[in-house]
Amino acid sequence: MHETLSYLEEVEDTRQEKKVLHSMSDIIAIVFFASLANASEWTEIYYFAVERETFLRKYLKLANGIPSHDTIQRVFAMVSPEFLGKFQTQWNELLSSNEGEKIKKILAIDGKTQRGNGTNKQKANHIVSAVDEEGFCLGQKCVNEKTNEITAIPDLLDDLNIKGNIITTDAMGTQTNIVKKWIGYN
Repeated sequence: MHETLSYLEEVEDTRQEKKVLHSMSDIIAIVFFASLANASEWTEIYYFAVERETFLRKYLKLANGIPSHDTIQRVFAMVSPEFLGKFQTQWNELLSSNEGEKIKKILAIDGKTQRGNGTNKQKANHIVSAVDEEGFCLGQKCVNEKTNEITAIPDLLDDLNIKGNIITTDAMGTQTNIVKKWIGYN
C-alpha cells in the first residue's frame, strides 16, 4: 500500500509554500480513505480523519495534525481529476494483487444517486459501488445518464479482483449476463 500512496507525492502543489501547513498528499489520502468508508461531506471526512488519526499516521506524515474540513475542501479542489483517476487505477491494481487479497471478503454491489449535484440540464450522478464488509468502497462506476446499473455493474466487476469473494446485490444486479460474469471469475 505504501507504493500506491507514494504516488500522491507527485501531485502538483500550486499553493504558496510559506503558507502551507498540511501536505497535499496527506489531504488527498485522507479524502481517499474517508471516501472508502462512505464519508461524502467535508465535515464527515474531517471527523473520519480525527477518529482514525492513529491509523492514518501509519501511512501519512500529518506533520501538523489533521487539517480542518475547510482546508481539506479548499486543497482537494486544486487536484486535477486526471491525477485522481490515475490514483484510483493504481488503487484498483493494488486490490487485484496479493496485497489486495488481505482486505477482501464480502462485497456488496449497490447503486446510489448523489443528491444535490443535478442541474436543470443534467441528472444527478448515479454511482454503482462495491463495498466490503468493513464499509470500505473498493471500486465505483458512474452510470451513464441514458442507461442503468445493469450496464455499469459488469464494468465495475472488470476493475476488481472478485475471485473467491461473496457478492451481494439487489434485484437489479441479478441479470443473467452479470451472474455469468461472477461465475466466470470464481
